[in-house]
Amino acid sequence: MKNTISERIADFLKNYPPFNAMEAKQLEQLSVEVVIVHKETNTLVFSQSESPHAHFYVVNKGAVALSKAGSSQILDICDEGDVFGLRPLLANESYKLEAKAYEETILYAIPIKDFKPLALENKRIGNFLIESFASNTGNPYSIKHRGKLYGASSDSNQYSSDKILDLQPIKYSTDLITCKKGTKIKTIANKMTKHNVSCMLVEKDNLPVGIITDKDIRKKVATGLFPITASAKKIMSSPIITYPKGLTLAQSQMAMMKSNISHLVLTEDGTTDTKSVGILSKHDIMVAVGNNPAVLMRAIKRATSAKRLRGIRHGIMNLLQGYLDQNIPLGLVSKIISELNDASTKQVIQIALSKMEEEPPVKFTWLSMGSQGRGEQLLNTDQDNAIIFEDVPEEQLETTRSYFLKLGERISKGLNTIGFEYCTADMMASNRSWCHCLSEWKDVTAHWIHNPGPDEILLSSIFFDYNVTYGDKALADELSQSIFNYANHYPQFFTHLASGALQNPSPSGFFRDFLVEQDGEHKDFFDLKLRALMPIIDAARVLILSHSIKSINNTAERYEKLAELEPNNKELYLACSYASKALLKFRTRQGLLHNDSGRYIALDKLNKEEKIKLKRTFKTVKEIQSLIEVRFQVKNLLR
Repeated sequence: MKNTISERIADFLKNYPPFNAMEAKQLEQLSVEVVIVHKETNTLVFSQSESPHAHFYVVNKGAVALSKAGSSQILDICDEGDVFGLRPLLANESYKLEAKAYEETILYAIPIKDFKPLALENKRIGNFLIESFASNTGNPYSIKHRGKLYGASSDSNQYSSDKILDLQPIKYSTDLITCKKGTKIKTIANKMTKHNVSCMLVEKDNLPVGIITDKDIRKKVATGLFPITASAKKIMSSPIITYPKGLTLAQSQMAMMKSNISHLVLTEDGTTDTKSVGILSKHDIMVAVGNNPAVLMRAIKRATSAKRLRGIRHGIMNLLQGYLDQNIPLGLVSKIISELNDASTKQVIQIALSKMEEEPPVKFTWLSMGSQGRGEQLLNTDQDNAIIFEDVPEEQLETTRSYFLKLGERISKGLNTIGFEYCTADMMASNRSWCHCLSEWKDVTAHWIHNPGPDEILLSSIFFDYNVTYGDKALADELSQSIFNYANHYPQFFTHLASGALQNPSPSGFFRDFLVEQDGEHKDFFDLKLRALMPIIDAARVLILSHSIKSINNTAERYEKLAELEPNNKELYLACSYASKALLKFRTRQGLLHNDSGRYIALDKLNKEEKIKLKRTFKTVKEIQSLIEVRFQVKNLLR
C-alpha cells in the first residue's frame, strides 16, 4: 500500500486535468516538489494586487472562494481538483482576485518552475490551459491575456486529441461562384445571397484576379463609398493572394494570420497563372478545429430539417463534455449550452412555420418552461412549453387556437426528433391546456394564484419559470405583470408556493447519510433532482417572485440577485447559488456518463470525493428550506 506523501499527491493529481495528461514519471517528479498547505475557514490564500507566489494551487480538500477585494460577492468557488492562481505566474502580473478558504481546506502548492517546463513539452497540458483560459470569460485573470499562454495564439486550441490535427490536409469548398470585373455590385450581392456564400471570386480569362467578400460590401458599399451600381473592379481585393491545394490546417491558419485575410484562394499550382480549384474560409478552419460554439450556432441556423439539427445536437453534447472535462465554470457552460438549445428550438419553430399552409393569424409567443426556461437544460431532457397568442374576437378564438395547436404539434414533434423527449404529463403547446390567448392565460394563472391547491402549485412551479424563446416578447411581459399583480393582492399564494417547495424530502438522514429510494424501479438510488436540486430551485422561485423580479429565471442568478436585495442573507444566498451550480454540474456529469438524465445516482459508483461534494450542498438545502418556512409562515398554513 502506498504511504509516502508524494505518492499520495500523485495519486490525487492524476485524476484531474491538466495533470492527467502527464506521464507517470513526470507526475511523480512533480509531486516530490509539491508543498501541502492547510487553511482554516476564511483565511487568505493570496490577496488582490499581491505579487504572484512561486506556486499555483490545486484544491485537495475543501473549497476556495475567489472574489474582488472588499466585495462579498463570490465570483467563483474552486472545489476538489480545481486549479487557481496560475495565470498571474504565467503572465508575470499581480493577482487580480482575492482567494480565501471557503471552509477548512487543504491545498497542493505546485511550484511554477517545475511545472512550466512540463507544460511547454506536453502539448496536451498547454492546450488544456489555453482552452481553459480562453473560454473562461467569467475569470478576470483571462481577460488581458486570453489565448496568449506562453505567447501562443489562441488558435492553438485546435487539438481535441493526441493526433496532430494541424498537420492534416484541410477540406475546402470547390463550388466556386465567380464573376467578371465589370459585373455590377448589386448583381454580385444578389448572387452571393442566392448561393449563401461569403465571397465572390473575380476572374479574367478563367484566371483569378480578385476577390470580393461580405466585408468588402459592408465597408465599401454600405458606407456609401461606392454605389451599388459600381463594378466589381471598384471594390475587389487585388492582387489576389493564392495558395496551392493540399494546405494543412496549420498552414491555412498561418496564411490567414500572416496576410490578415478571411479567405484563401487555392489554385492548381498556388499561383495566379493557373485555374482556381477552391476557396478556404475561416469557417472551414473552425469546422476542422472541432466542436466550437460559433460553428455550431452557424450550423443550427443553416439547418433546414429537424434530422439535420439532431446531428448538430450531438456536437453540442460533445462540446458540453469537453467543457466539463476542462473544468470550465458551470455558469459560463450553462449560458453557452442554453444559447445553443434556444437556437435549436428557434430553428425547429422556423422549420415548422415554413411547413404551415398559412402565416400565423396573429402574433404569438413560444414559451420554454422548466429547466430550459431557467437556462439549466444541459442534457436532452423532456420538453415543457406553451404558446400565448394575441387576443381575438370570440367568434375567431377556436379557429385561431386550432392553427396554433397544429403549429405546436409540429414544433413538439420536431423537438422530439432532435432529442427532447415528449413531456410525460403532456405539458406542451400541442395540448389545448397549454395553448391560450393572452386573456385566457391571465385567467388561468389568476385561478392558480387564488385557488392554490396541490395541482395548481405544481403547475405554477413549472409555468412560472417560463422564458421567451420565439415570438412577441410583449405578450409574455404583459402576462408577467398580470401574475405579479395577482400575487401581490393575494400574498397567501406565496405561503402555498413555499409549502410546495418544502414537500421534497431531505437529501440526508442521521449522520448525513444519503436518503435513497426505498422501492420501485430506482430502489437504492439517490434522487438528485427531487432531494437536492428541486428544493433549491423551488426556494429561489418563491423568493424571487415575492420580490416581483421578472426576467431572471436561472436559479444561480436568482440567488445572486436575492443577495443584492437582502444583504443580511447574502452569505446563505451565495451559498445557494454555488450549490445549485455544483448540483447541476454533478447531474450533468452523471447524465453524460450513463447516457441518461442524470437524475438517479448509484451511490456505490461514486468515489469518496464525489460523495463529499454532494453532501456539502445538503446543509445549504436545509438552511434555505428553513428560511422560506419561517419567511412565509408555512406552519400556520397547516394549522
